[in-house]
Amino acid sequence: MKDFKKLIAGTVALTLTIGLVSCGSTDGSEETSSDDTGIQLNDSQAEQVASLADQLEDVELENKTIKWIAHYDINPTEGSVEDPAIELFSTKYGGTIEWVQTTWDTRYDDIATHVMANDSPDFFPSSDMDTFPKGAIKGMFDPIDDLEYLDLDSDLWADTVDIMNDYTFGGERYICVIYTAPSYVCVYNRTTIEEYGYDDPAELYYAGEWDWDVFYDMCVDFTDAENDLYGIDGYGYTNAISETCGKSIISWEDGQLVNNMSDPAIQEVQDFMYELGKNNIMFDRSSNNWYTRGDGTTGYGLGTYQTLFIPVGLWALQVPLSETEPFGDMEAGEIMFCPMPKNPDSDTYYISSRFEGYVMCHNAPNPEGFACFMNCCMVCRDSTDNITEETLVNEYKWTQEMIDMRNECLELCKTNPVIDIESGISSEMDAAMQNVTQATMVTGGNSETWTQCIEEYGGVIDYLIEETNEKIKNVAETGEYETD
Repeated sequence: MKDFKKLIAGTVALTLTIGLVSCGSTDGSEETSSDDTGIQLNDSQAEQVASLADQLEDVELENKTIKWIAHYDINPTEGSVEDPAIELFSTKYGGTIEWVQTTWDTRYDDIATHVMANDSPDFFPSSDMDTFPKGAIKGMFDPIDDLEYLDLDSDLWADTVDIMNDYTFGGERYICVIYTAPSYVCVYNRTTIEEYGYDDPAELYYAGEWDWDVFYDMCVDFTDAENDLYGIDGYGYTNAISETCGKSIISWEDGQLVNNMSDPAIQEVQDFMYELGKNNIMFDRSSNNWYTRGDGTTGYGLGTYQTLFIPVGLWALQVPLSETEPFGDMEAGEIMFCPMPKNPDSDTYYISSRFEGYVMCHNAPNPEGFACFMNCCMVCRDSTDNITEETLVNEYKWTQEMIDMRNECLELCKTNPVIDIESGISSEMDAAMQNVTQATMVTGGNSETWTQCIEEYGGVIDYLIEETNEKIKNVAETGEYETD
């Protein structure tokens, strides 16, 4: 084991000499261009998608273009494969999607600017979990219940209507949920696991033995600060670990925000996290300009065998090889993932989950086109699973084990989801929760106990929740949106 640490140290020195394997944005923005040409579906796949058109209502759209605003292009870009739903939208309705470019940091300001200029985009992603409820409170997004051509209570939407009904504002639905996906899975490099003689986490998961205790032992054993080796890295590992208890710190219940900081399940997992934090098993982002290892490129550290685990969404692996290279050699079978570990006293694997879907921008110019595209997304969701898997295997070089584990994680998102909407409240809440979520595992040290965290921040969180709940009530009753 120690010899392997020396080998890693040498590998790291060489890697840093020749430069990073892959460069990427550190602010969450995507460096894509609408001029990039992605990979189109092959003839067989296109025929399969075309055969689904009969399941959709015959509509002649007056405006065949819908405008998408986000920090990335929903259309296929270089190396990525076209989404079957986009192909169906084109085949059935002659529809196209225009990308309104923005960045991660300016996207909400840009939406507001477009709305004020009477040049609203049509839709925006809900998957970052920061649209609700603030988007409804501020009138940035419109409800979708009464859209022509979109019947959320029809059989087509039966699988997600319940979760849409759980997240209503003023009795109206705002989030068009296609499916729930993992916010985090535990990604690792099998070369590292094998060289250290650890049991494979995926195999432990299937055996019901992948728990906090095993995770702790691996992280502590692997961490060696002198050789720049750390058990965990990433931007969201604190939420990823905390939510394995089955609860989010802030939840949405019966149309209100609820503070769960004092819940015994939260207390237990945060005590576990405090023990991890005391052992400094996290890469010290405080000494790296608050970036993850290197320049913040997603996955970097796994591929250089310096990091044991990186909790991140499946989105980071469902991309071309050039983007997964920092995690390791995909074609050699190095990269694998599984759910985050469970409480050893529980039989249940809970999984942090997010809404893969969309919200409609205020005063969207083409709500009919948006509605038709949403139906295309839902029709394709299950009917084109084979195309998704063919893309993952043939283009992105996934193994069958990864496909099986992806399906396992998606199933957990249906049965044991933990929904976290803390990012969808306010900038003041964002600032407070930055301290709360990292209290027991502060990068760079100085962790505090969860009891200390509650004493320090519990009152602030209660105040912000009470303030937001009052805004929710006022907007719902008066119809007058909040303004900054």
